[in-house]
Amino acid sequence: MRKFLLLFLISYSVFSQSEYPQDYFRSPLDINIVLAGTFAELRSNHFHSGLDIKTKQIEGLKVYGIADGYISRIKIAHFGYGKALYVTHPNGYTSVYAHIQKFSPRIEAYIKTKQYEKESFEIEVFPTVAELKITKGEIIAFSGNTGSSSGPHLHFEIRDNQERPINPMLFGVDVKDTTKPIISNLYAYPIGANSHINGSNKRQKIRVIPQKNGDYKIADLKAFGTIGFAINTVDRQDLAANKNGVYNISTYYNGAKNFEIDFKRFSFSETKHLNRLIDYSHFKENKERLQKLFVEQNNTLSMYNNVINDGYITIYDSTASVFKAKISDFKGNETNLDITIKGDDKLPNDVEKEVKSKHYIQHDLEAELEQDNVKVSFYKDTFYDSFFIYFNVKNDTLTLHKPTLAVKKSFTISYDISNYKEEDLKQLYIAELIGWNNWPSYSTTKRKGNTLSTYTKNLGTYVLARDTIAPTINAVNFKEESWLSKYRYLKVKINDKGTGISNYRATINGKWILMEYNYKNKTLTYDFNDAVVTETKNKLKVIVTDNVGNNTTFETTFFRK
Repeated sequence: MRKFLLLFLISYSVFSQSEYPQDYFRSPLDINIVLAGTFAELRSNHFHSGLDIKTKQIEGLKVYGIADGYISRIKIAHFGYGKALYVTHPNGYTSVYAHIQKFSPRIEAYIKTKQYEKESFEIEVFPTVAELKITKGEIIAFSGNTGSSSGPHLHFEIRDNQERPINPMLFGVDVKDTTKPIISNLYAYPIGANSHINGSNKRQKIRVIPQKNGDYKIADLKAFGTIGFAINTVDRQDLAANKNGVYNISTYYNGAKNFEIDFKRFSFSETKHLNRLIDYSHFKENKERLQKLFVEQNNTLSMYNNVINDGYITIYDSTASVFKAKISDFKGNETNLDITIKGDDKLPNDVEKEVKSKHYIQHDLEAELEQDNVKVSFYKDTFYDSFFIYFNVKNDTLTLHKPTLAVKKSFTISYDISNYKEEDLKQLYIAELIGWNNWPSYSTTKRKGNTLSTYTKNLGTYVLARDTIAPTINAVNFKEESWLSKYRYLKVKINDKGTGISNYRATINGKWILMEYNYKNKTLTYDFNDAVVTETKNKLKVIVTDNVGNNTTFETTFFRK
């Protein structure tokens, strides 16, 4: 029996270590891997689904297929991943390469043919298994800064056969890291009216004291009742100063593990629940992401393990307890936080009464609010909790609670515009007021009859606004009747200060041309190598439309041999 048990343990250990293939994939770049972003790092409304690999602050590095396979998806968009390739491999995994500058010549030729067929720069295609096969180590693209990228880098992912992203470092991607995670802030949360932290029923910031060995402790804490903790913690690799996400957080209460979250894998359907993991109101007010070390109701994240009593702890009178948090990075560097808690049986005197309004949202039911010409419709489970919501309409201005409450699903805001003149309706839109100056930010608006509506996940203040100013178009690298024979590219700058660019269309001598839009520098670029231009005298025409239908037409003549 003992021999069988030993054999089982050895077999289990080997199986665990080889759950993900270690030698099947090569690196997507031929440089040392230095990260700007780690897997499952906390981002706005989502977990980061891959590794952001630094490319020496330049574009154009060769990107290699990490194993044999075929290009199963190509997507080009102005925002998000920008230019992205998806490669499906025989072992069932898919690798993803995003923010690409350009693809390899044969892939570039393939996708440009599709773009010209569709007459659209933005495109998504799904090649068949036989169309674009690749081999391990083949150059498939060149690194860039396209889409919603804040600097040159390669966003790299590995997904399983259910399209769930997995930490690529589990497959052997190596990053030099001997640095412990850092804890910058700790908060304690009394749960219920009879609980307190240092005599207060309100969330408390607790000073963390760094130790010489890289660990942390705090001054003794007095508490009573049910409490929870949240921390701001980041990791740093040896070769980069970026504040990255950690790999695992575990907590222990009086020596017994009572909570764990690991960042090995997640599904895209759950990534929005990041806003339930963090203290969302604190983030909106302070731009700091505190990770809760407890699990609130309706939090369906799959990353939790070994959770006892939802991660909360209960402190009794005159007891001394020890709470410990252990934070680890992928390389096993550990940081420990020790919290000694003394029980103090007294009732807090700062318990706040629940602020009530005449509107109550039951989170598991549909709800509709209506006043004057405004209606707001909530679907079932739009919110994580039930609560009293503030709702008021005055002169087409909708005040809908505070934007500090996390929203799980989008909801609909509708305006009855039957009192507006017909000539004004085309330029009317719903705007969310944002920032210190209440700037009217365009919220995607649709019109049906005399109703304008928008679909949003943001609480806050909304108004009806008008955009009467058309977009601008200006030549960048040429003038009227210029000779462009020696030019590789033709560029124009477009801009719209109101609702933003909705679409654009460019032609030369009446033929549609592919112009790449870079929203960061507001530039449209045409590559003469596309061979649309065959005449000496050519007429360029560009039409740009904003989100309420205002449009501008730019026409010019140029020459080329």
